[in-house]
Parts: sequence; C-alpha cells; structure tokens
Amino acid sequence: MSENNTLLSIEDLSVHFFTEDGLAKAVEHVSFSIPKGKTFALVGESGCGKSVTALSTLQLIPDPPGKIISGKIIMDGQDLLELSKKQMRSVRGNDIAMIFQEPMTSLNPVFTVGDQIIEAIRLHQKKSPEEAHKLAVEMLSSVGIGDAEKRVYEYPHQMSGGMRQRVMIAMAISCRPQLLIADEPTTALDVTIQAQILDLLDELQQKNNMSILLITHDLGIVAERADEIAVMYASQIVEQGDAKSIFGEPMHPYTKGLLKSVPRLGFEEERLDTVQGNVPNPLHFPSGCKFHPRCPIGCNDEKCKNDEPSLKEVKDGRLAACWYAPGY
Repeated sequence: MSENNTLLSIEDLSVHFFTEDGLAKAVEHVSFSIPKGKTFALVGESGCGKSVTALSTLQLIPDPPGKIISGKIIMDGQDLLELSKKQMRSVRGNDIAMIFQEPMTSLNPVFTVGDQIIEAIRLHQKKSPEEAHKLAVEMLSSVGIGDAEKRVYEYPHQMSGGMRQRVMIAMAISCRPQLLIADEPTTALDVTIQAQILDLLDELQQKNNMSILLITHDLGIVAERADEIAVMYASQIVEQGDAKSIFGEPMHPYTKGLLKSVPRLGFEEERLDTVQGNVPNPLHFPSGCKFHPRCPIGCNDEKCKNDEPSLKEVKDGRLAACWYAPGY
C-alpha cells in the first residue's frame, strides 16, 4: 500500500500487562496499515488482542498494569505514542473516534444524550452552546433517530439498545474524525438492528470519506463490509490480505476454522465445524506456533510445536504465519 493511500500505520506494536499472576503478552509485534476511506477489519476470538490493539491507538491502555513496550502508531507523519496526554486528548474524538459494543457502559446515565454529544463537540470545536446544540440535533438526525429535537433531551435509559448505539455513533462522528474505531459495535444487538447499524456506518463512511477499523469475532459480519482483513490469534496477526482473497483462499488453519464455523445460506442442514479448544492464556502461551495445540496439522508436527513462524508474504501480497501455508 502506498504511503499516500495510508491513513494510519501500526508498526511492530507490543503491549504487555504486568499482573500479580505474571507477565501477560496481550499484543506481540503487530503491524498493519489502514487505507484512507476504507474498512480494515481485525478479526479473531475474544482474548486474542484486538481491543488492546485498538485502545493502544488512542493511548487508553490502563497503566498500570498495561504498558506499550514497543512500536509506532503513525498518523499524518506523527507517532501518536510520542504525544503528551494533552496532545492525545485533542486527537481523541477529533481525528480518531471510537464506539464500543455496549453503549450503556459508555454513556453517562445522569446526563441527557444531547448534553453528552454537546460536550464532545465543545471539547474539540470552537462552538457556542447554541451552535453545539444545533449540531447535536443534526448528528442525531443523521444517524437515523427520528424526532431528534425531542430525543436530544432524553436519557440513555429511555432508549433501546439500537438507539443508544446510534447515539454513540452520532457522538463519534460529531467532529468528523478521519478514523472511526468500531469495537464489536453490533454484538449486543439483535440481527435486524445489527444490519441497520452496519449499513449506517457504510453510509457515513461514503459520505465523509472516513476510514473504519472494524473489530469483531464474526467473519460473517466482515464478508461484505471489509476491504482488508487481519486475522489475530493469541496476541499476533496470523493472516492478512484483501477480503476477497481471504474468503476465497484462506491460508492459515485458524482462518479456515473460523470460516467453516460461519453458517451459510443453503447449507442449513450441514453441521458447522468449530475450532477445537480455547484461545491460550496470555500468561502461558504454548511454545512454537501458538495455534499448534488446536491445529489439525500442528498438533502432531514437531516443527510447529517448537518453532514459531513469523508473518511474511506468501502469495500476491497475502501475509501468513504458518509453516504449511502455500508459498511460505
């Protein structure tokens, strides 16, 4: 990807948590670039390091116990990890915004949704209270909330889960960020509302030429939404490439396992495969390839058990970290 087409670049990011039980390596040597105006999906099971990667981008890792050990996060030629806390506050919400999977944990229950959007607007833009209020109403209307002039005075508990998520999106886009990080934005919603929220993000992206970092465990969600995909497992990226090639020809056994676990139309009677076992505890990662205990090939292979493969190009710009990936 050319530098002119890159909005944000993460280079060799490692994040560790120093706990009473020992050292947890949550993210290890992660690198990827998010293109301008495109959707980059970070996919994997819970506990693989997706959210920690996203929080690192905004310097929101709790310290202690967490610490960014190494890496760079480059945006507009500036390493965000070198910015002061005051400088990062101007980046958050203004240049990079984030929405979370459960809006009730992000919205303050004692303030109206309008007050909370207005606060975000006034924090980053030189707007009068009247201008900020007008913009808050416009933002609510833009995310599909009807009767926005009345809704702006409502509290979070007066709204449905889908409405609250729309409020979070309205707050996130109120300052026209270049990058929107969507961390499992539809997990707590029913299927119909999920589709509406994802369609809304697509619409806003096209309207504002905004980049999206979509974090999810559900490959079905990113099938038609993502331009590029990175598959994460146990703190590392194990496969990366454009969405069409990853769905058409997955290279890593973990990616293959995730794809086989996605229900398909017309195959309702077909038994779904599952990836056996669980994501390993970051306090006690296995030796060699971290996926080998769950891998149909690696579980019986000495090389997989003892030697860890690095992420490298295997075919036509595709990246994989597997001794048995084609072209490795």
